[in-house]
Amino acid sequence: MKIGITCYPTYGGSGIVATELGKELALRGHEIHFISYAPPLRLGTGSPNIYFHEVETTSYPLFNHPPYTLALATKMAEVACHHQLDILHCHYAIPHSVSAFLAKCMLEPRRLPVVTTLHGTDITLVGADRSYLPITRFSIEKSDGVTAVSAYLRDATYSTFGVKNEIRVIYNFVNCDRYSSRPTDALRRQLAPGGERVLIHLSNFRPVKRPADVIEIFARVQERLPAVLLMVGDGPERGSAEYLVQRYGLENRVHFLGKRDDIEELTSCADLLLLPSENESFGLAALEAMANSVPVLVSRVGGLPEVVTDGVDGFLVEPRNVAEMARRAVEVLSDEDRRREMGARARETAYTRFSSSQIIPQYEEFYKELISA
Repeated sequence: MKIGITCYPTYGGSGIVATELGKELALRGHEIHFISYAPPLRLGTGSPNIYFHEVETTSYPLFNHPPYTLALATKMAEVACHHQLDILHCHYAIPHSVSAFLAKCMLEPRRLPVVTTLHGTDITLVGADRSYLPITRFSIEKSDGVTAVSAYLRDATYSTFGVKNEIRVIYNFVNCDRYSSRPTDALRRQLAPGGERVLIHLSNFRPVKRPADVIEIFARVQERLPAVLLMVGDGPERGSAEYLVQRYGLENRVHFLGKRDDIEELTSCADLLLLPSENESFGLAALEAMANSVPVLVSRVGGLPEVVTDGVDGFLVEPRNVAEMARRAVEVLSDEDRRREMGARARETAYTRFSSSQIIPQYEEFYKELISA
């Protein structure tokens, strides 16, 4: 198949999933065309089946802001026509699905099926805003197929928008073969030269991720046992987290690593992942850690209970309960046998339920259904 994929190319779950999906599909022989304003961060180079098409916007005195939605629709139609795309897959409803609808109209009478994958804040935050709710509902209803990354998000979409479309749940995934679960000794020694326990947090540092709570949890943990914390990512709440680190005098214990591409290597060095989010539609960072045999400590919110089994491959704790999260962290980090057992079960969960070999065929079948409809 010839598949167009549009996503935000920034450091966030929807862009990561879209990029990894395109790479996996390309490995299976499909021709993939990414359409966005910049190459996705994890796209890399070298695949003969992957192409990138840049969306360029025009500045004009009458426009306070460049009309990206219109430029994207034009580029979608252009790529679909020139490369004979079979289907267009939009990740994150706003504005990608709206642009896809315009592109479909531009191409009539030729048919171009459009899939919209809902990832989370496009529904729970942006789409739920009264300013965007009608257009978000419209874009979902005009899509030929709709998927959600968790049953929680599917139900939230039905509840918020009252749409009649079938929304198919296709979970996020990881390529477990890329996660060896064996730490790189040199990197581990560099990060924890004294043999300390290593905790890790991965996010885009938005308020919903509560990175300040990560620091509060770690401050309590390191009072009980030697530990270091890796803060991977960047975003608006980084300053608040850095302030807390200085306030607690943890500058030598907490490392802000920024945006990184070597997620597999970093998580393989960790003993525990912290994800105390206010809400998560799925929790891709947790799954990436689990694939590396790392138990996870996460909030009992959104789609996370669909990924993590409490006490088996991680812990589920009520959000904002910093004291309980710290207690759970100390509990598992103080018992190496239990930590290893939970890590092994985490790896098993990732491999048996969320591996790319399980999930990618679901997308392929969905595409075929829509193309042949």
